[in-house]
Amino acid sequence: MLYLIGLGLWDEKDITVKGLEIARSCSRVYLEMYTSRLMGAETEKIEKLIGKNVHELSREDIEENPFFLDEALDEDIAVLVGGDPLVATTHVDLLIRAMEKGVEYKVIHNASIYSAVSETGLQIYRFGKTASIPFWEENFKPKSFYDVMKQNLKNDLHTLFLLDIKPPRYMSPKEAIEILSNIDNSFLERDVVVLSRVGGDTKIVYGRAGRVKDIEFGKPMHVLIVPASLHPVEEEFLEKFKYK
Repeated sequence: MLYLIGLGLWDEKDITVKGLEIARSCSRVYLEMYTSRLMGAETEKIEKLIGKNVHELSREDIEENPFFLDEALDEDIAVLVGGDPLVATTHVDLLIRAMEKGVEYKVIHNASIYSAVSETGLQIYRFGKTASIPFWEENFKPKSFYDVMKQNLKNDLHTLFLLDIKPPRYMSPKEAIEILSNIDNSFLERDVVVLSRVGGDTKIVYGRAGRVKDIEFGKPMHVLIVPASLHPVEEEFLEKFKYK
């Protein structure tokens, strides 16, 4: 049996009771942290909580050579994933491979950024398509995420931007806003919401992008939200976090 276990948002203590009990009962426990990282957790802390060794998996181990699926044919194997296991399409593909091999599986769900964004007061049903903003490089400057935002705004829907992760480098809100303003300088006049370290030392800031970009938000991780029109309740809530 393969158990895909969500770790939640911040540290090892966010794991569910069910997830913890299953991980402790498994023959081997693996950890995948490249699709979503728990900034308050370290492998050693997770090992101490579970009471057994935890083996870290690389991108290749998940996407190209998931060797642990062969182990799961005869043993109970746990793969721990930050957030909710099925938010990343990578893990849906993993389950397809498991089914093709005849491996039984169970998913133990947990909190993810997709539900946690509602801590900003923005109503979850009013979010449109999510987009990721990658680090720009000399010969790699995509802009498709900006088009996602434009379409969402056209439909009067909020946009959640996930910011790039390339450990030890984590995109800051400032970098994200600068990339968006390089595509369209008028973006600096748009209101944005920054949600930082959700589940831990949570910080929420609402304000004009041109001003928000100069705020020091501290340690990662962060997301950037571009609101559409605001419902009165959303507006009242966000006003409590407005940058003055």
